[in-house]
Order: sequence, then C-alpha cells, then structure tokens
Amino acid sequence: MEQIELTVRERRIAGKQVRQLRREGQVPAVIYGHGVEPMSLQVERQELRRVLAEAGLSHLIALHLEDGEAPRLALIRDVQRDVLTRDITHVDFFQVKMAEKITTVVPLRLVGESPAVGQQGGILLQGVTEVEIECLPGDLVDVIEVDLGRVAELERELTVADLVVPDNIEMLTDPEEMVVRVMSARWGREEEEEELPVAPAEVEVVGRRRREEEAQPERRLPEEGEE
Repeated sequence: MEQIELTVRERRIAGKQVRQLRREGQVPAVIYGHGVEPMSLQVERQELRRVLAEAGLSHLIALHLEDGEAPRLALIRDVQRDVLTRDITHVDFFQVKMAEKITTVVPLRLVGESPAVGQQGGILLQGVTEVEIECLPGDLVDVIEVDLGRVAELERELTVADLVVPDNIEMLTDPEEMVVRVMSARWGREEEEEELPVAPAEVEVVGRRRREEEAQPERRLPEEGEE
C-alpha cells in the first residue's frame, strides 16, 4: 500500500479563536489512540481535501509534525462538515500501532460484467457498498473487489461470505448481507404492473354505479297487518 503523507501542526488555540483559524484556510483536528496522549492539531484545508480523497477511511496516513519527530501513522476516523457549505470543519485522526489490530471500513468495488446481465438481460442490484474488517495496520487494503463474472445466472447473488479477502483480514460485517444480485427483467415489469393506476373510465363506471344505488329509494318491509 502506497503511503500518503500529510503535514500538520500542533494547535494551541481553542474556543472562538478556532473560527479565525478556519477563515485562514486551516482545519482544526485532533489525534488520539490507544496509549496515546491526545494532541490538538491544525492542517491546511486544501491539503486535507487532497489526502481525504486519496485515503478515505481505510488508508494509513503519515502525519508529519513540524517539530521534526518521526511521522505518526494514523487513520481518518471522523470528518465533520458545515451543513450548508459542506466545508470540512474538523477531523479526527486515530494513531495506530503496527503490532495492534484495528477495525475500519473498506469500500467495495464492482469489477467485470455478469453474464446474467449482459447475455440474459438481468437487472443487477447492489446491496452493501462497504464492509467492516479487522487486521493489522500493515495488512490494510484500500478496496475489496467484487467479481461480477461470478454471477452467471439469474436470481444468483453474492453475499459478504463470498467476498475474496486475504487470510490476514477478518470480516466483521454479517456474512449473510447481500452484496450483489441479478434479478430477472420480468421482476421489474411485474413491479411496474402492480403500481399501474386504475383507468379513468373504470373509475367513472364505478362512481356512476354508486350514485345510481344511492339515488334509489330505500325499500321498507311491510309491518304486521299491512298488505
């Protein structure tokens, strides 16, 4: 796995002063971990965007502090954004230990083509798009590929249990979760037919019949002694 690097600085301001920091193009951050004393950081916004696009939540990042100490290896654990502008307002880094297992989320990537779609006209449905794994930091993968060529028949599906991962990676997501499934095209047409609206003419006939029934006088049964 190619290493991604990011320069950060220790942050010594907090509270309302952080707003000014953001106006200057800096993003407040924090780094923490098992047996690691938390440290407040700040990072240049544009560089953080670049790294976030490359690393996601499953790629180790080498954080370089300006004091010259050795880089800290970390994962991005949480990203907070402004509700309106979607600008990054805060980020959490989790410092890892290379001999200690970690849990993280890895995206799934669909590759190839299903014969049931290309040759039989099936409809491809996707379930989960990411899975949770546990492994040593050095065994992390950026993505887990899903080979659609294995879905060769209609009504065939792949679950999390069917994913191919290295032996040193433990899957934590429910193995019965559906990843992809190919449905018959008839299934889609049946769904559409069930949602077809009632024809206007039919509505009018039903409505007219109901009005005619309501307009008829109510018949009264004769009482005792009446003919």
